[in-house]
Amino acid sequence: MPINLVTKFQPYVDEQFSTESKKSLLTNQDFDWTGAHTVKVYKVSTSAMNDYGRSGPASGNWSRYGPVASLDATTEEMTLTKDRSFTFAIDKLDTDETAQQLAAANALARQNREVVIPEIDTYTYGVMCTKAGHKPTAKALTSTNIYTEILAASEALDNAEAPESGRVLVVTPSVYALMKKCKDITMETDIGSDMRLKGVISNLDGMSVQKIPANRLPAGFGFLVAHPCATVAPVKLEDYTIHENPPGISGSLVEGRICYEAFVLDNKAKAIYYQAQPGTESE
Repeated sequence: MPINLVTKFQPYVDEQFSTESKKSLLTNQDFDWTGAHTVKVYKVSTSAMNDYGRSGPASGNWSRYGPVASLDATTEEMTLTKDRSFTFAIDKLDTDETAQQLAAANALARQNREVVIPEIDTYTYGVMCTKAGHKPTAKALTSTNIYTEILAASEALDNAEAPESGRVLVVTPSVYALMKKCKDITMETDIGSDMRLKGVISNLDGMSVQKIPANRLPAGFGFLVAHPCATVAPVKLEDYTIHENPPGISGSLVEGRICYEAFVLDNKAKAIYYQAQPGTESE
């Protein structure tokens, strides 16, 4: 005699793994786009030093201070280009007959966690790598050369007079594994819980070491050393709405819109050093 076995569904959703955004440590919100779509900032030149003419003006000059220079005041323009959106509907019976697991609020949180945040992070990291002021020739990183290459990055930022405090070293899990195998690297792992929430796992030579999943970084990513003063990452609009029983739908209509961008300031690009590995488009 055949026996019909019981199939039981549990009120549980097998969620995908996803990490929170970690770009806040690498970027700043120094400018305000409220009421504007474009922000312009000035870049002002400086004057060269001269030998003071103590006994009188040098030939051809009317001033003992030297020739009078004119200062340039040009602007760089930052226009928001990423205006993104999503929408989906959840039928009222679908919510009821899935033990409330297909609920609008949960689905919206999942959309934000698994789709919106990864897209913004990926875009921001891509802009930083593309606009980095230091981009040496791509090379394969190993446990033998990783520390030498990181020191070269620190040296480049030092020579560019980028701020020393607040620098961040971004690595993928695979590059972090190389760092752990390098006998020359000694990392400080006594990190506060607030910094761990931002992805900081250790400190190296005064830099916070941040481990980022490879799928949020450009292909062939090696490592990035950056100071947050260089990259502006505004989110002007972040609007999420759940409509209950709108016309034509028995259930919930979820809509979301987010307007964001990432800019590397021209005069601060030298505060970013991007080391790619072979096989990348930016090679």
